[in-house]
Amino acid sequence: MRVVIQDDYEKMSLWAAHYIAAKINAHKEDRPFVLGLPTGSSPIGVYRELARMNNAGELCFANVVTFNMDEYLGLPREHDQSYWYFMHDNFFDHLVDMKSENINILNGMTDDPEGECARYEEKIASYGGIDLFMGGIGVDGHLAFNEPYTSLSSRTGLRDLTTDTRIVNSRFFGNDPEKVPAQALSVGIGTVTDAREVLVLISGHNKARALAATVEGGVSQKWTCSALQLHNAAIIACDEAACGELTVDTYKYFLDIEKEERL
Repeated sequence: MRVVIQDDYEKMSLWAAHYIAAKINAHKEDRPFVLGLPTGSSPIGVYRELARMNNAGELCFANVVTFNMDEYLGLPREHDQSYWYFMHDNFFDHLVDMKSENINILNGMTDDPEGECARYEEKIASYGGIDLFMGGIGVDGHLAFNEPYTSLSSRTGLRDLTTDTRIVNSRFFGNDPEKVPAQALSVGIGTVTDAREVLVLISGHNKARALAATVEGGVSQKWTCSALQLHNAAIIACDEAACGELTVDTYKYFLDIEKEERL
């Protein structure tokens, strides 16, 4: 596992965006570059920089296929809190050459959740798997909507959301947890770790315990993010604020080994 520590959120976002752009630009295979994407506050800075690079002619998305991590069950795509809406509003609508047919987001209005999730897994496989999966984690370490104690080998499926998650997300729903959908469709931990590379963004003091559990804790279903320890090409991009719970030796080690990556 690599842990790339940057001074703040903006530098973390720039580093991650340029890492992803370099991977896309270096992709020479006949098949598309397949990119897994999250929603939430963590990736907004990355999306902003990727869109800037795309509009400046530094990065092309014409041969990129995307798969999003999750979607609320029961929200139509036109709802301003659906993840379909979020992705278009914060990213896809700002790209000059992204093909709509290459955008894949789980259908939250499906009347067959299990079938929708199975088709999603099949479509990922049809492209030869995901090349790079970017993600963020919650304060309890959940990756996508894989709450604590979700199987670390789980696949895309229907997830029940915890009260804590609904409270955290209620800031987008008028601060009313009851307005937050109780279920979501989500890729599994196994779906994420099947990717050739996984890049997880962790920023802020409130994510410090989660970062420490991901890096220093044991592999456990309690912290689904800890599954990254088993991936041979996992990267965590984080800011200084998120490092508060790391031991001094761990912090110094990653600063030293990744010193060339410091912006």
